[in-house]
Amino acid sequence: HHHPAAFGCALLNAQPMGFYAPAEIVRDAREHGVAVLEPDANFSGWDNGLERAGGLALRLGFRQIEGFGSYGFPESHAASFAHLVYLSAWIKKYHPAAFCAALLNSQPMGFYAPAEIVRDAREHGVEVRHVDVNFSAWDNTLEPAANGLAVRLGFRQVDGFREEWTDALVACRRNGYRAVDDIAKHARLPKRAMIILAEADSFQSISMDRREILWAVRRIADPTGLPLFDAQFVDAQEPERIAPLPVMPLSEHVLADYQMLRLSLRAHLMQFLRDLFRGEGVLSCAEINASPDGRRASCAGVVLVRQMPGDAGVVFVTLSDETSVTNVVVWPRLVDTFRAEIMGARLLLVHGKVQRSSEGVVHLVLERASDRTAELDRLSEDEDDSPSFRSQAAQHLHRHPRTVRVVPKSRDFH
Repeated sequence: HHHPAAFGCALLNAQPMGFYAPAEIVRDAREHGVAVLEPDANFSGWDNGLERAGGLALRLGFRQIEGFGSYGFPESHAASFAHLVYLSAWIKKYHPAAFCAALLNSQPMGFYAPAEIVRDAREHGVEVRHVDVNFSAWDNTLEPAANGLAVRLGFRQVDGFREEWTDALVACRRNGYRAVDDIAKHARLPKRAMIILAEADSFQSISMDRREILWAVRRIADPTGLPLFDAQFVDAQEPERIAPLPVMPLSEHVLADYQMLRLSLRAHLMQFLRDLFRGEGVLSCAEINASPDGRRASCAGVVLVRQMPGDAGVVFVTLSDETSVTNVVVWPRLVDTFRAEIMGARLLLVHGKVQRSSEGVVHLVLERASDRTAELDRLSEDEDDSPSFRSQAAQHLHRHPRTVRVVPKSRDFH
């Protein structure tokens, strides 16, 4: 009672003994006003000791590392996590471009898809530049910009493109490529790689439209396709007059970007479906977040994350549109009813009740759900005979164009 620090120190040094684990001894000492100091190379010995610190304090010794599982791990883990959170927050605030590039280069990880990482960076003033044959490397990199640094998307973002193709492309780039044929002849990429680059709209510095690039790539001979002539590059077809191609609509550009890069710098997919959903009385994510508590409303968006923490059976879904994100709560009694929609939809329509906490945190509590993924077909002009993102890369990378992956798979945690 009169010397709690000495009592705690003696009990810890006498371990293992009695009913109480070191964690309980330390907690009891703290509850009785004893300052407990962490092991320190400058002050600690092997055994636990006492120090003067406004009274007697208990200095933990290195023997406590033996009990890391019972005492050290929870506190050390918490301290390490707090340190990482602080460093991440500091980098994000003062070096947002580097933070964005680092997160993209570390994918797959965490809750947020590349599209959301890029959108957040742009909302914080970071310029993000499209992947390009004349400027991109494998990783996402930083480039000088008017307001500091810009993020240049790397070829790692392009679905199906290989790092060894990037190495060949960069090694032969020298003063830059001026035409599609330059890349084919100097880098000697297989035709499949050239089609992927065209589908990803990676030739923007050459100033050709995506469809024009696709036509140009189709005419290039495959340097890896004729083993008998491996010693020399086989010339492409003779020049021919190509009729002017119709301009590729913005909606199909965006769809192609999502298909090949899992993000688009042009627009959000939901932007092109807004009139459709507005006609059904569906609110945007920003409107949901501004709604009063108790309002019944509908919201549609691309599914970013599905979570089912613990054993409670509650599912949390995060929807994204061109305005913001909405957090959806699905109570256990409705999970089975709408399981197919909740777990399978890429584009989800939710009808429910707005729940706003006193701190201003907003959730949409699900009452009904609909899978509206099929609406994404409205964004592509399939009847057009000119090459589109469905007609080329789908043959090499994916299944039938109708079942091709349009938007990235959500991040699911169960």
